[in-house]
Amino acid sequence: MQDTAATEAQAATASPAESGAARARVTLGAASREEEKPVKISARNVNVWYGDTHAIKDVSVDILDKTVTAFIGPSGCGKSTFLRCFNRMNDTIETARVEGDIRLDGEDIYAPEQDPVLLRARVGMVFQKPNPFPKSIYDNVAYGPRIHGLARNRAELDEIVESSLRRAALWDEVKDRLDDMGTGLSGGQQQRLCIARAIATSPEVLLMDEPASALDPIATAQIEELIYELRAQYSVVIVTHSMQQAARVSQKTAFFHLGELVEFGDTEQIFTNPRDPRTESYITGRIG
Repeated sequence: MQDTAATEAQAATASPAESGAARARVTLGAASREEEKPVKISARNVNVWYGDTHAIKDVSVDILDKTVTAFIGPSGCGKSTFLRCFNRMNDTIETARVEGDIRLDGEDIYAPEQDPVLLRARVGMVFQKPNPFPKSIYDNVAYGPRIHGLARNRAELDEIVESSLRRAALWDEVKDRLDDMGTGLSGGQQQRLCIARAIATSPEVLLMDEPASALDPIATAQIEELIYELRAQYSVVIVTHSMQQAARVSQKTAFFHLGELVEFGDTEQIFTNPRDPRTESYITGRIG
């Protein structure tokens, strides 16, 4: 307990990069001691094809609420494809076909009556490359609340925009230039703007597909710190090629290989005592 307190104290006084790493060490050590959270997304026997290519093979997993779950594995192993199943982004690919059962709070998200647009308001997504709209910073964040009718007037919309930018740790940097183009921000700021845009519709789940892979180390540390904070409000699922990042930010980790879910469990267990030899080979660098 003293070691944990010392680490937390160090995190409070460290630089952003050091702080993120220090807090992550607390998270990793405490992951197995946390109370088990309720299941937010339940996936059973999920298969995905792109034409004749079988990309995801009979994957079953439970994603817990208010928890960061990391998907790791070599390039082309299916982790991003599986992530996109959670908000039906694969529907936009003509050759894609999804089978199996995926439920959000017990609701079948692939049921005929489900509206994918409304689903994506509940399950937000942040992509690998920052993709702000060619609009002002304000309009980027206000876009979702406007189309979903979440604000009755300009004052409510202003409140949503400010709250979202604050939660994305961007408000102090842009509050005096909300009318500037979002595309004029730095790479790290653009990615945080995209996170603010994603959480402006008050989603229940936040999907992140390698959100820091195109960023420099300082911006990456800021995104990781943000992910750490966001898990208090959302179920976060992150795809990452960086095992170090998965260890720093997540409480649960799933290892994918050749379209199969090889192993899933507490991040600490996956990285220190993997049960499958393929997981150990990947973590130690023998495959990948």
